[in-house]
Amino acid sequence: MRTVLRRLEEKGYVVHAVEGRTYIYEATQPRAVAAARAVQRIVDWFCNGSVEEVLVGMVDSAMVDQKQLRTLADKVAKAKERKR
Repeated sequence: MRTVLRRLEEKGYVVHAVEGRTYIYEATQPRAVAAARAVQRIVDWFCNGSVEEVLVGMVDSAMVDQKQLRTLADKVAKAKERKR
């Protein structure tokens, strides 16, 4: 486990502090940011960078239901309004 954590620290994903003899590890970025970066790598690798292809695939395979699609559409609309 320590080897994995050390490698994650070398890559900048976690940092650690020492309290007595205990190493305390903490993520360097919020969960949502880390998830977005991971998804971006998947999109780039499997779908040639097409987020649309990923989303359509998720809808076609029933990973996303109608309620989730409406929520996503609302968030996209709100994001567009903020940019104006």
